[in-house]
Amino acid sequence: MKSLKSENIKQNYNLNQNELIVGCIRRDPVCQKTVFDLYAGRMLGVSLRYARNKYDAEDILQEAFIKVFDKIDQFRNEGSFEGWIRKIVLNTALKKYTSFRYTVEKFNQDVSEFEELGSNDVSAYSHLTEKDLLKLIHELPDGYRLVFNLFVIEGYKHEEIANMLNINPGTSRSQLSKARTMLQKQILQLQRVAV
Repeated sequence: MKSLKSENIKQNYNLNQNELIVGCIRRDPVCQKTVFDLYAGRMLGVSLRYARNKYDAEDILQEAFIKVFDKIDQFRNEGSFEGWIRKIVLNTALKKYTSFRYTVEKFNQDVSEFEELGSNDVSAYSHLTEKDLLKLIHELPDGYRLVFNLFVIEGYKHEEIANMLNINPGTSRSQLSKARTMLQKQILQLQRVAV
């Protein structure tokens, strides 16, 4: 026999999106928990791409959902609800790392040492899993990682990235180029270790 609590949770998931939003506007904790449960997993994936580590990603997620519930009355149904939440998570992550203004970079290497790497070695990429690639992206310095994620994964243009991060479009291009070069070097090093 199912417990009453599990039946209530199941019913909460059956509420339609508009009912959940209205419930969250009224600060109904059951609706807020349901929205969190429905979207937290996917949004953690977004925050993990921008965070330095899992703990930062969880902080970003928590802060973002606080903003979601504070600003939920501003959602206008002009796009998907999930997309609206995603934008808040993304902006929360960007705010966290742009406040540092890239002053503490994990790597203090001269990019010129990477320029000798070949970019056409497809075999270097063939053995990588998604998890391996995400790990390498996490190891990028903040500025490189932010621009790489925004351009490659989110699909923003350099002008849009420049506006988001308050930098010049040329800086965005440069950060992307340096990120790609650094990733190539790391991938080639992994390939050498694997052989």
